[in-house]
Amino acid sequence: MQSTLVKAAAITLSLIATAASAEGVRTEKNMSLDLATQIAAQTVATCTANGYAVTATVVDRAGTVRAVQRADNAGPHTLEASRLKAYTSASAKNTTLAMMEGAQKNPAAANLVNIPGYLLLGGGVPVKVGNEVIGAVGVGGAPGGHLDEQCAVAGIAKVQDLLK
Repeated sequence: MQSTLVKAAAITLSLIATAASAEGVRTEKNMSLDLATQIAAQTVATCTANGYAVTATVVDRAGTVRAVQRADNAGPHTLEASRLKAYTSASAKNTTLAMMEGAQKNPAAANLVNIPGYLLLGGGVPVKVGNEVIGAVGVGGAPGGHLDEQCAVAGIAKVQDLLK
């Protein structure tokens, strides 16, 4: 009888400890300054090679700016546009082009444009380690959001070895 009580108490304590650890400190992957800087540089370089003067902003998983690079001759509006695209993408864990298309096709999603800080124009792409979004890059300045997105995807691809 006594050993049964001891076993039951041990199991109960084990379950309590497991539940407590589930409520404790979380470990998350996030965007380092070095990684953010490399993504921004590669993204701007890709667009520049294609003849587009853009700004690339990289944010961490919380949407906080980690790095910004603005190409020569990129318009002043590209700074804020790239930041908003990066924030939107990191927040929604989706590309801004897909979100824009979804909002255009689905009346229920049309209100996404009313979320403060959201910009539903192509050019925001999440940065992932596996399936975990650790941040996003936003690009503004190419002659079309689809081209901004192509530069962002290429910039991320150039640092893919670091995303493990």
